[in-house]
Amino acid sequence: MLRIGFVLSSGFQAMSLAAPSAFELANVSAGETLYDIHLLSEEGGPLPSSLGAKVDTRAFAGGAFDTLIVGGLLSPAPSSAGLLALLREALPKTRRMAAICTGAFILAEAGLLDGRRATTHWAFARDLQARFPRVKVEEDRIFIIDGAVWTSAGMTAGIDLALGMIEKDFGLELSRLVARKLVVYHRRAGGQSQHSVLLEMDAKSDRIQTVLTYARRNLRKELSVEELAKVAHLSPRQFSRAFRAETGQSPAKAVEHLRVEAARLMMEESRHPIDVVAAEAGFVDRERMRRAFLRAFGQPPQAIRRTAFTPA
Repeated sequence: MLRIGFVLSSGFQAMSLAAPSAFELANVSAGETLYDIHLLSEEGGPLPSSLGAKVDTRAFAGGAFDTLIVGGLLSPAPSSAGLLALLREALPKTRRMAAICTGAFILAEAGLLDGRRATTHWAFARDLQARFPRVKVEEDRIFIIDGAVWTSAGMTAGIDLALGMIEKDFGLELSRLVARKLVVYHRRAGGQSQHSVLLEMDAKSDRIQTVLTYARRNLRKELSVEELAKVAHLSPRQFSRAFRAETGQSPAKAVEHLRVEAARLMMEESRHPIDVVAAEAGFVDRERMRRAFLRAFGQPPQAIRRTAFTPA
């Protein structure tokens, strides 16, 4: 049985508790207690989350744990000298230590990320690098393992980190079973991108949203302005004007972004040849896809694939 502690600070981001749920479900799925789970804080007692709801914690006295995971806050804040000292003391006695989201700032403040590769929520990655220049921040990773220290991106990436730990501890099948119980994609590889082109297109009307949905589902079609305008029940001129007003880009550029996003996901999640990926995403050929990747990511498709399949 592995003793695992979640170290929380007052106002911890409530989503941090999704990771303990993964270990809880590992116990349920295995039919035995694989993980002895503890919620910890510096002082112990009821601790408020970012939502205001309190959880009961026990005092973190720096005792021996197989794994310690530090939860994040909605935004980074200085930690107490006592908590930092406890983490420094615990690392040599702990098989692995981890941070979820902005919890990386706590590990960095304790000096535990010096000289290590690490990641955090993309919105705070540059701040982490600026404040702690000895940390090798990789802002576009889901999670990273550097020796005994793991760090993850924000929010749901803590689940990916937990599933990665379960897989290393007890095998791929248990990790997959836990993912199914959590109703999540069986963990994203650590090298996958945190960013999504789709999230950047926020249509305000149902009409334009319908067009985006149609385009995503029909990427292998030509998807000309005329075709998309028919879906919107507008003239091509009216449609182009309305589309740009809502999304900030032309229909042609939006379609390219959708194709790039679909191709990127295929590059990260499969071993399909690049020609197949290009065809499935609706590009005329692999060279067109390569140029689109350079515009979107500053690197070719092959580099995206190498990053995705590089060990975290």
